Amino acid sequence: MKTSTRILGATLILAATAAIAAENPAVVARQDAMKTIGMSTKVLGDMAKGETAFDAAAAQAAATAMAEQAAMVPALFEPEEDDPDSEAKPEIWANWDDFTAKAADLEAAAASAAGSITTAEDIGAAMQAIGPTCMACHRTYRE
Repeated sequence: MKTSTRILGATLILAATAAIAAENPAVVARQDAMKTIGMSTKVLGDMAKGETAFDAAAAQAAATAMAEQAAMVPALFEPEEDDPDSEAKPEIWANWDDFTAKAADLEAAAASAAGSITTAEDIGAAMQAIGPTCMACHRTYRE
């Protein structure tokens, strides 16, 4: 449960930091979602590497948070907004169907992981499913 509390606390801190860094509220909301996904990935990655003790509830919460944020990605990016602090490439809107399909792939992988992580051994398989979905989008749509 402590890890879940840390995720929530870190999310709130990152949201406040992003609000200061970016000027466009739509971009801030996107950055917050991506940072939550990143923090959730870190929770799972640290457990997979043995840097953090396995905690099934925390791992499931991280995967659930990731799936929830991924589900919001199309709505967050639908308005073609920009900001000097944004890392989003214009290709997102030029290739909208591909971009939203990649968000759906992440959502599905994370939701599946949330329902399947019950032991420390399950995290490796979850990360193997989640990792490529993140990279597929970042390679094309993130600066």
